Amino acid sequence: MTKNERIYLSSPHMSGEESLYIEKAFSENWIAPLGPNVDKFEKEIADYVGVGHAAAVSSGTAAIHLALELLGVKEGDIVFCSTLTFVASANPILYKKAKPIFIDSEPSSWNMSPDALEEAFSYASKKGKLPKAVIVVNLYGQSADLDPIKEICDKYDVPIIEDAAESLGATYKGRASGSIGKFGVFSFNGNKIITTSGGGMLVSDDEGLINRARFLSTQARDPAVHYQHTYMGYNYRMSNILAGIGRGQLKVLNNRVEARREVFSRYFKALSDIDGIKFMPEAIFGMSNRWLTALTVDQKKLGFTRSDIIHGLEVENIEARPVWKPLHLQPLFKGSKYFLHKGKDVSKELFQSGLCLPSGSNLTEEDQSRVIKILKKLIKK
Repeated sequence: MTKNERIYLSSPHMSGEESLYIEKAFSENWIAPLGPNVDKFEKEIADYVGVGHAAAVSSGTAAIHLALELLGVKEGDIVFCSTLTFVASANPILYKKAKPIFIDSEPSSWNMSPDALEEAFSYASKKGKLPKAVIVVNLYGQSADLDPIKEICDKYDVPIIEDAAESLGATYKGRASGSIGKFGVFSFNGNKIITTSGGGMLVSDDEGLINRARFLSTQARDPAVHYQHTYMGYNYRMSNILAGIGRGQLKVLNNRVEARREVFSRYFKALSDIDGIKFMPEAIFGMSNRWLTALTVDQKKLGFTRSDIIHGLEVENIEARPVWKPLHLQPLFKGSKYFLHKGKDVSKELFQSGLCLPSGSNLTEEDQSRVIKILKKLIKK
């Protein structure tokens, strides 16, 4: 790479295996939606994650929407959701005309706080209106602490939708991320650890619900020779071509996890001893896929903000991003109820000081050294 060539945050990384499945689809004329690649990709993902069934869809957002539909969420219902996440985690709540209530993060994993969740359930119980579902996000490739979260949800008999869009390949106490909730959701967007250019997957051990998801995602067409529809459906299914890309990508997923963890390790070794920089911790209960290397910047100790770093890197043609702006701070969700972690707004603090560095599995050591060199230069200033 030349000196000024752009370094991206997380660009697609093809393995070469993808073309074999795509070429076969072309040779067999399976170009239309659905086909053998879709069927096999579903089974391969389900087997990898260790769940019974999977439905390949057009995006992770579509998978969350279908999960809410399958759980019977309707207008006026309440859904709890992690606040420190991308808006796609909560937009489907609005699709269903339901009301989101946002749950803060806890510092040790940056994910949903069980303490804040317990407080939210206590509030909802006293009001006489429990949520229909809890959307738990596994942020930046790391699982939330799901055992206490599940214990709370089970106490109130409320199902979990595990948004593992960023955490495919991560683990929680030896279990695959996305396998613990009533539903698991994955994304194969272009910046994810593996990609189909666009697509997602809904997984569950409940075969009937996954079959229903497939039905709803193909316009809810009744089993009739003519085109007959009794229920409202969606155009959410993945194409046979994109599923072929996914099958090729899945073959190298473990390598991609290893590569991203190595990227994190190099950043940590080079920068962790700088007073004022703290990396997103890896919780003791699992293994992160380190989808993105995230850290926080202490302005008082360093004399500059995370925005100064992002700008300084951009001047050098290097992409970096702030951590997600919490959903309870978004204009779209103004006025939504929000529960803090032990009286402290952890997610807001992480947003104000947090940033993500280039983390792609195809990031060369030379390019990463360039990022680190510029970071250290900015810090010395």
